[in-house]
Amino acid sequence: MPRCACRLALAAIAAVIVLSACGQTAQAQTARRFPQNALRGEFQVVQPPDLLLNGQAARLAPGARIRGADNLQQMSAALVGNRLLVHYTVDPLGLVLNVWVLTPEEAARRPWPESPEQAQRWEFDAAAQTWTKR
Repeated sequence: MPRCACRLALAAIAAVIVLSACGQTAQAQTARRFPQNALRGEFQVVQPPDLLLNGQAARLAPGARIRGADNLQQMSAALVGNRLLVHYTVDPLGLVLNVWVLTPEEAARRPWPESPEQAQRWEFDAAAQTWTKR
């Protein structure tokens, strides 16, 4: 009976390894979807939670989430000094709430609004993740 339990345990471990490898491949192939209220900008953490957003002083909201180009969560302290092209959202108080560091493919997707005023004048296609000027 113990040999049977060992074989089952090894089979379970092998299945977990195979499934996790498949999950990473699938995740890498899916395109990220950004909300309509996301804006594009240059993001630089000065000293958390303080940052520069398009050269202007800004601040991270409590509970802010920063996703790297690999879509994994990043700590703001690890990004100090780096200038990154991002999509971001702000909360009602104007604090930066969500940040997505763009991949080269995402950055090439043009145009993308850099201000709320631009977003109001443009039209967003959520399915294609593209903006067009009206």
